Amino acid sequence: MTTEPSKAPPLYPKTHLLAASGIAALLSLALLVFPSSDVEAKKTTLSLELESPAEQLTQDQDAADAAQATNEPVASPFAQIENSEENTPQTAEAAPAPAPIAEKPNAPGHREVVVAKGDTLSTLFEKVGLPATAVHEVLASDKQAKQFSQLKRGQKLEFELTPEGQLTSLHSKVSDVETITLTKNDKGFAFNRVTTKPIVRTAYAHGVINSSLSQSAARAGLSHSMTMDMASVFGYDVDFAQDIRQGDEFDVIYEQKVVNGKAVGTGPILSARFTNRGKTYTAVRYTNKQGNSSYYTADGNSMRKAFIRTPVDFARISSKFSMGRKHPILNKIRAHKGVDYAAPRGTPIKAAGDGKVLLAGRRGGYGNTVIIQHGNTYRTLYGHMQGFAKGVKTGGSVKQGQVIGYIGTTGLSTGPHLHYEFQVNGVHVDPLGQKLPMADPIAKAERARFLAQSKPLMARMDQEKATMLASSKR
Repeated sequence: MTTEPSKAPPLYPKTHLLAASGIAALLSLALLVFPSSDVEAKKTTLSLELESPAEQLTQDQDAADAAQATNEPVASPFAQIENSEENTPQTAEAAPAPAPIAEKPNAPGHREVVVAKGDTLSTLFEKVGLPATAVHEVLASDKQAKQFSQLKRGQKLEFELTPEGQLTSLHSKVSDVETITLTKNDKGFAFNRVTTKPIVRTAYAHGVINSSLSQSAARAGLSHSMTMDMASVFGYDVDFAQDIRQGDEFDVIYEQKVVNGKAVGTGPILSARFTNRGKTYTAVRYTNKQGNSSYYTADGNSMRKAFIRTPVDFARISSKFSMGRKHPILNKIRAHKGVDYAAPRGTPIKAAGDGKVLLAGRRGGYGNTVIIQHGNTYRTLYGHMQGFAKGVKTGGSVKQGQVIGYIGTTGLSTGPHLHYEFQVNGVHVDPLGQKLPMADPIAKAERARFLAQSKPLMARMDQEKATMLASSKR
């Protein structure tokens, strides 16, 4: 079959055709000299000869960081390998393919086990091939070595073994700030504890109460203990049993302990603000020149009064002060000269103020009862206790906020609750309506020093809240 001559220009210039023919010939010659498997193996080897895996990873990371800073696409980690294959001379000598870049495997003799449910030190030793005698040797080596037997689920133990399978060291991280180690020596095993000192920084939290303070505080990132501290700070002004309303809000600046960028604990509240039913209360922690710390309002008045409003945290008021209430057990009209706080059995009860314990024992229908005399004017009574706190006894003294007992159902009680009475000069008054006496404000000599700390903390809370609200509207 003949092809008619075409007047159209050729599809490829003659120079391209000649070059293609030359490349094809060279490739054929290469395939005769080098088997295909050798060529492929050498491609990988050549790429590794350019730089070590560690250097390549470092350069790849540098390239990624630079690209991220300029918003340019990041090249594949293997881009250099792919691009170098065509331009790098090849040799006939083949080499084995390298292992893929991955996490370095455990060194010989290194074993790690994670504590699971039901594990003991003996079962963990068994998992790494150590005999029961090794457990006894470890625990007997040092008094503190017994801490290795106080295991928690999820805790990791690291073993170092000799080629013969003998234990040379045992290591475990028991918390975010503490690790313990046993190391073999001529005399047995030496115990060592390393504690990392956390960095202390300040943190901010804000919350709006929808259902309860506890839930709102948890959503804001506050721990249960921090929530209790906040309630304690404002407990002189806010009755957390009956005053909390939906829409109340709080701001808190507190100390946070950090290790390697991770929060591992908290310190005291430095400043706080609580808005309850439209009224805002502020608090600032101040340590005076004698080293005593307390909370004051932003302008220097003491947050501490002679009495706290609620002797039980977050309890529900089940019965108020009344001169004509029908007794639930006696079934007759009888004055209820106190307030009942219903809460789960065992809930701690706190002393409303400093004072002397007139009674810590049984008292008729009150059951287990504590009566405290506060100076010459005030007296408080706590009834239906399940039991008394350690150290609370008749004739002793207590401090404000000290736990004196626990909610129970002793005496004439239909369910677990605290019966709380408040007397002024021997007359029963309603503790919910009683105006509490104030404590001393900041001393004049320290007022300037206090304000130098208070004003920046108040300003920061304002700034943090404004920033948070602005970001939420975006």
